[in-house]
Amino acid sequence: MADTEHDDVLHLTDPQAIRAYAHRTRMALVGILRTEGPLTATRAAELTGESVASCSYHLRMLAKYGVVEEVPGPGRQKPWRATAQQTNISRASGDPAVDAATTELRTFLAQHYFELVVNAERTWEQLPREWQKAEAFGDELLYVTPSELLELRDGIDELLHRFSDRNTRPELRPAGAELVQVLRIAFRQNRGTAAGGNDDDDNTDSSSTDQSQSPASASETSPNPSANRTNGGPS
Repeated sequence: MADTEHDDVLHLTDPQAIRAYAHRTRMALVGILRTEGPLTATRAAELTGESVASCSYHLRMLAKYGVVEEVPGPGRQKPWRATAQQTNISRASGDPAVDAATTELRTFLAQHYFELVVNAERTWEQLPREWQKAEAFGDELLYVTPSELLELRDGIDELLHRFSDRNTRPELRPAGAELVQVLRIAFRQNRGTAAGGNDDDDNTDSSSTDQSQSPASASETSPNPSANRTNGGPS
């Protein structure tokens, strides 16, 4: 179902697990646990705006597929923690069932990210001036080869990695630091096969790491950052 390394990468390979992960509340919970956990279902409910019963149910579903787990807590408390800081789902597994589930998940994420961006733009004027100036919104058109696009993607990931320890170590967060959702999306405009190209070559990018927060950051209530990587990871 899942292969995990604590505080590292969770590899989802079961179609049922992938489809179960494609849920707003569950992604929100994963994101919150990755940045604020371990947390009890009661505390998770306070942060997401969901009911305790709903959080408990979705946490159990996530635990079924190895995405979260219970850990010892003080007294009778039973807090939950994320089993990894990123989620990796192969885009070219070779298994039609897995690839179909992955496509469903990526489509869900794209729609979810769109809603988050729309909400961010609609509420931009509510931000302090310094955050208004710092936020980014735009796009670039570039002529690059597949290897150059991989190089660009890896370079961006390397820059973002400078700040990743702050997710699990609050003491590293400087004064004024707030949770920020960073989306990394790059795709070839021509979705057909280029002359002399190979359809198989277009699917070599098999991961994606999203730090998705859940709908509170796409991760989300605005979900929290959970990293979802389908590469290239929420995530």
